[in-house]
Amino acid sequence: MSSPVSISRRKFLRAAAIGSASLCIRPRLSASLYSETTKPSSVLDEFGYGDVSLDSSLHEDQLRQTHSVLMGLGDDALMKPFRAMVGQAAPGEDLGGWYRYDPNFDWHTFDSGFAPTSTFGQWVSALSRAYAITGSQAAKEKVLRLNRLYAQVIEDRFYGDKNRFPAYSYDKIVCGLVDAHKYAGDPLAWEILGKATDTVRPHLPPKAVEHGTNWRPGKDESFNWDESYTMPENLLLAYNRGAGERYRTLAIQYLNEPFYERLADGQNDLAGRHAYSHINCLCSAMQAYLTLGNEKYLRAAKNGFDMMAGQSFATGGWGPDEQLRKTDSADIFDSLTKTHSSFETPCGAYAHFKLTRYFLRVTRDPRYGDSMERMMYNTILGALPLQQDGRTFYYSDYNFQGKKVYSNHRWPCCSGTMPQVTADYRINTYLRDERGVYVNLYIPSTVRWTQDGTQVELKQKSEYPYDSQIHFELKTSKPVSFALNLRIPAWAEGASIATNGKRSTASAGAFANIEREWRNGDQVELELPMRPRLEAIDAQHPDVVALMVGPLVLFGDQTPGLTRAQLLAPKKMAPGIWHVSLGGDRLMKMVSWTGLSEDERYTTYLRVT
Repeated sequence: MSSPVSISRRKFLRAAAIGSASLCIRPRLSASLYSETTKPSSVLDEFGYGDVSLDSSLHEDQLRQTHSVLMGLGDDALMKPFRAMVGQAAPGEDLGGWYRYDPNFDWHTFDSGFAPTSTFGQWVSALSRAYAITGSQAAKEKVLRLNRLYAQVIEDRFYGDKNRFPAYSYDKIVCGLVDAHKYAGDPLAWEILGKATDTVRPHLPPKAVEHGTNWRPGKDESFNWDESYTMPENLLLAYNRGAGERYRTLAIQYLNEPFYERLADGQNDLAGRHAYSHINCLCSAMQAYLTLGNEKYLRAAKNGFDMMAGQSFATGGWGPDEQLRKTDSADIFDSLTKTHSSFETPCGAYAHFKLTRYFLRVTRDPRYGDSMERMMYNTILGALPLQQDGRTFYYSDYNFQGKKVYSNHRWPCCSGTMPQVTADYRINTYLRDERGVYVNLYIPSTVRWTQDGTQVELKQKSEYPYDSQIHFELKTSKPVSFALNLRIPAWAEGASIATNGKRSTASAGAFANIEREWRNGDQVELELPMRPRLEAIDAQHPDVVALMVGPLVLFGDQTPGLTRAQLLAPKKMAPGIWHVSLGGDRLMKMVSWTGLSEDERYTTYLRVT
């Protein structure tokens, strides 16, 4: 199958149908609005990367594999396009793909040379997070070394006429330096960031602009595809972590105000927009809410999420051909036959995890955890592994004739987010407040923390999502009182919890709260019934359905005459494998996303009679 990347990007980026594709002028707002920086109350805190250890081979293999790829990239190879763009000697291997710099690049191809250096900051971020997880001195040394090499190429020429994406490149650099400061302890991170910020400022638009806006006269069309509207999230993180007031001011300058105001008012302003970058834009809204204290941004982000969820696939993925759609349109159904570019997986999952984690922290609403879990098990966790030569899994394919394939383009944007996603499984699994801990994801793991001066360890064991039982064991240095909150998915009707053998029911779609004095060796058993269910692609096509068991979508083959009753009686044969009886000796094999191999044919949605 030919790569869909160039088709989908060309289709989106040439589209002129976005009515708001114009310079986003920030409305006049009172100074008092932006001077309020009170943190909203009752926000859950994240655990540190090193506070959680995972015992799931699926999750840990992804982390180890992507980290190995990044550690295997030579310093000169990573710096080569930077040096070439500023006229310095550029020895070392040419990584090729989107990462390389080609002065004769043909923007019509979307091929090698499309976005030179753009993933560098994300890789520094991922290496910093990996150091926080593993304590690997080699990872820390690589982060510090790369930052100092980068400091040597911060020149005006890098962001000038040769760079199509100054805002995009800068945004990733900010992310890398923010994480290098916090997780790898780089003492020069803020100095380097300041130099990069001074250098890029003359090359940024005065306000956030949308795709397709011609703000760089005399340049070809590809120079209008930058994403300045995604920058505020990382700029506000820089401000909150001590980089200085200028980053708060700069973030405010690039908040996509007209977009947020329409969403806050309940208007669906997503249709036709680039999918991943605008969900990232909602993450900026959440960080603006946490930092600036303006509830408009919370309303905008929540409304935007609901509009996105209303056009999502059963897997949790969204944005076929990298475009968001109208909630009630037939576009999602049509995509099952018209494209194989169903969901931009590593990038989309990274944005989705960030956004739902923000919502969980602010609202404590478990439906956001349900959404994160669905996304994890049915998209990113089954992605083909990132390869040392830059081959990258880019799109999940939900076509009636789908298969897993690598992108034809090496080192695309998803090669930047994939390593970040694999590190973030830890901080997605547990959250906390002063009263206790919230268990969001059910992954074999251990979390450690101090509760009122007492050392606590919560260990989680299970075969979930292939088994309905999850076991928890507490270790404490002495008896201590706190609340253990367990997410009960909305699909888990009849859930129950046994604390030291005493069982009680738990409400689906809520966090079950167990508040008591805990002692060393206490046991908790959680039972989440997994009854099969069908989810239609949309209300207009009720006979085109996905089969779900617990959080999993099951993938199979189109079978004429298949009935709902047959689909709703799958028999589990092994972890990740089910059989559906078609009558007589005929069986249809159905598997989870992680069980599908490269190039194996499948369909996500089945037609039932």
